[in-house]
Amino acid sequence: MKLLLKVVPGATRSGIAGRLGDRVKVKVTEQAESGRANAAVIAVLAAALGIPRSGLKIVAGGKSPLKVVEIASMSEDEVLARLADYGV
Repeated sequence: MKLLLKVVPGATRSGIAGRLGDRVKVKVTEQAESGRANAAVIAVLAAALGIPRSGLKIVAGGKSPLKVVEIASMSEDEVLARLADYGV
């Protein structure tokens, strides 16, 4: 399953901030330097979904705030159910 993200690096708090159009908005405290924000995005999503970080991979938008993350072990319904508490 592929999930479309809008990432906000350098936020005061990390977490999932609901929807923004067709994307899930993810805020991370890390800056967009040397892949630190990307690693933080993976950590936030893994924690929210309750899966290991190895089950997530950024497949598009590595240097952009608009990213696509592939979730290997879950269906779209499972992902949306687990993110429902975050307003997704």
